[in-house]
Amino acid sequence: MQNPVFIPGPTNIPDVLRRAIDLSTLDHRSPAFKEILHPALAGVKNVLKASDAEVFVFPSTGTGGWETAITNTLSSGEKVLAARHGMFSHRWIDMCHRHRLAVEVVEAPWGAGVPVERFEEILKADKSHLIKAVLVTHNETATGVRSDIAAVRRALDAAGHSALLLVDGVSSIGCMDFRMDEWAVDVAVTGSQKGFMLPVGLAIVAFSRRAIAAIEQADLPRTFFDVRDMARSYANGAYPYTPAVGLLNGLKVSAEMLMAEGLENVFARHRRIASGVRAAVAAWGLELCAAEPSLYSETVSAIRTPSGFDANTIISHAAQKYDVAFGVSLGEVAGKLFRIGHLGSLTDVMMLSGLAAAEMAMADVGIPIRLGSGVAAAQDHYRAAHADRYKVAA
Repeated sequence: MQNPVFIPGPTNIPDVLRRAIDLSTLDHRSPAFKEILHPALAGVKNVLKASDAEVFVFPSTGTGGWETAITNTLSSGEKVLAARHGMFSHRWIDMCHRHRLAVEVVEAPWGAGVPVERFEEILKADKSHLIKAVLVTHNETATGVRSDIAAVRRALDAAGHSALLLVDGVSSIGCMDFRMDEWAVDVAVTGSQKGFMLPVGLAIVAFSRRAIAAIEQADLPRTFFDVRDMARSYANGAYPYTPAVGLLNGLKVSAEMLMAEGLENVFARHRRIASGVRAAVAAWGLELCAAEPSLYSETVSAIRTPSGFDANTIISHAAQKYDVAFGVSLGEVAGKLFRIGHLGSLTDVMMLSGLAAAEMAMADVGIPIRLGSGVAAAQDHYRAAHADRYKVAA
């Protein structure tokens, strides 16, 4: 028997999605493939709350999605604005440098969100609109920090700036509210292995009309990730090369599952589970990496360990003794925290088992916590959260 994973992706895979991806070989140039492809693309648009976007799905990962976003909208030497406040925002910046883009980097503490006020100052000062794109990581997985995409859009509008808004939603989309139309996001990037509850293997990218219009002017090299080739093939219900048919069928079913649960219910479930984890952290006497509550992620909690203690010992011990996986710490916070993922196919009861395992591992390695304290705090939270839904007769 295998325990659930409590890493911030890949996530647990529901049995219905295991069955959906387990297909016999299908001719991807046959009409049958069209019946998988087009519903999958439409389902993603529903999850993104994007009525007007064009969705492209590549056999890749979220990193491939980042590359799709920049290579199809930007040209060599053009300027982009981004903040470095965690490992994944750092990696997107690094990719831009490798593609010979000029990146104006705003450094922010690991544990902070995107510095919206500073972005607005920079955008207002850019009178010639040399900045062609603003890159934002919606949910910084390394630190458990959520940034305010709507506020970034307001900053762009307040500055009267024409830059495209490119958003990494890899660990947020499908779990946390994402409003592509309302926030006027130009390119949204995610992957199959987090909110969509599938194995790794699909980069999912949505382009607004403005982003589509930028494609022909962009001159960064692209072949595998050229959305023009994808668009031409999609029109015929096909792919420009061999697609991951099973995963695309899984994506179709996953989007149907999310819509059947109801997106607001999906978001509420993630908020509830995350709040229970935070109640446990407080009961343990520990702190989150996220600087303050408005930044708390609904998909991952990055938990600081006492000074001088290597947090990775908790992770390795939990894996070896209890066969339970938690997330390692990365970059500037390496060894200073461990991460509990609470996203995708997860319930309150599953989360309680993860909190219990975390308590045992911490107690085993010498962190002074009381067994049961965090579990009890989370239980109280979950019981209260469900009280109005399920009244118990006196």
